[in-house]
Amino acid sequence: MSTDPLEHIADALLRSYDLDQVERPRLPDRKTVVDTLDHIRRILFPGYYAEERLPQASRRHHVCTWLCRLEDQLIVLIERCFAHGRDRTPQECNQQASEITSRFLGKLPGLREQLRLDAEAALVGDPAAQSAEEVILTYPGFQAITIHRVSHWLYREGVPFLPRIMSEYAHSQTGIDIHPGARIGESFFIDHGTGVVIGETTDIGNWVKIYQGVTLGALSVERKLAGAKRHPTIQDHVVLYAGATVLGGSTVIGKGAIVGGNVWLTESVKEQTTVLETAPQLDYRTKANSKVKQGDAS
Repeated sequence: MSTDPLEHIADALLRSYDLDQVERPRLPDRKTVVDTLDHIRRILFPGYYAEERLPQASRRHHVCTWLCRLEDQLIVLIERCFAHGRDRTPQECNQQASEITSRFLGKLPGLREQLRLDAEAALVGDPAAQSAEEVILTYPGFQAITIHRVSHWLYREGVPFLPRIMSEYAHSQTGIDIHPGARIGESFFIDHGTGVVIGETTDIGNWVKIYQGVTLGALSVERKLAGAKRHPTIQDHVVLYAGATVLGGSTVIGKGAIVGGNVWLTESVKEQTTVLETAPQLDYRTKANSKVKQGDAS
């Protein structure tokens, strides 16, 4: 046996490896997944995610070329995701990947329309937004929902690994954590966005607006609850202000309700109801640290 310390370390690592796992087909590469996401966004919004022009004479050729490239990328990625399991032959993995990819490509026009509505919701909901183009190009909330709508579709198709890689990439880029299982309706707007968490079994209706720091979470994270409805339902036209926390699978925020900043909710709220946290009592002090009458800044 070698006395080389590096070889001793290598031997220890080899003993710790699940060699059966190591020898299984290679998982999708994260960089390739990100490149594929960028390519999807390039197709959905030409000119926003790559510097290029689409001359009228060759426009159709360019789009068809992009679709062909995307088809090849997705088939490889999805095939690798399925191949890492034990219940499919290589031929079955390839066939299923091809079928799912074909269905996804067919959904692209509808996905673009969904995202157009999301961009318009941001334009309506944010006085600082100058145009839908600005929203698409710069808003982290729009970037997060774009990736979510892609990852959610793949999640519903039963593709392993890939949806979560996409959602965690969006999380790392935007500070917005949306599980790919969350169901989100039309015209969704996340304003500012940093710190937003939306759990796996969350249901969100249409025209919902969420501010930074909102958590739509579970009351418990026990493993035995996997697959159960653990996260809240947010109905149409609800506004959730910064720092609001809504927990529980049976919690329903009714249509048109407003949940104020920093509110903590574990029970349902009726339609057209506003929930506000009681204003805190403020103490004002001078630089000399002498106490001034409560609530009086004069």
